[in-house]
Amino acid sequence: MRDLYSMAAFILAMILLYAFRRPILVRLKQFDERNSERRMEELSDRRDRLAHFKHTIRLAEEQVEEIGEHVVPDARTGTPVTLYLFEGERFLSRDEAEAARNEVVITKAREFYKELPKALAERREGKIRREQ
Repeated sequence: MRDLYSMAAFILAMILLYAFRRPILVRLKQFDERNSERRMEELSDRRDRLAHFKHTIRLAEEQVEEIGEHVVPDARTGTPVTLYLFEGERFLSRDEAEAARNEVVITKAREFYKELPKALAERREGKIRREQ
């Protein structure tokens, strides 16, 4: 009886796998494409002396919130006006909001490079202590 249940479960799993094969294959293809793009980027980064700056900026961008877009009525005319919100501050144009966001991203990246020598020194000291 136990073999019957396990065979039924196996057949049910295969039926479900067949039923959902297209979404599964799409996800696998997307994963493969992202992986191949990452490999190509790694190869190009090996030739680029400034690649670490790009990676630092990308990491800092991930840590900073995105710009919000809100449509509110104008206080004087009542017509809809698009405002851009970044870190609680309202901007009239997207360019102003992007400039403020970029400034915060660059500041975060600079902080990383200011802390880097200390982190590397601590790391070296840890290796020396382990070897002794």
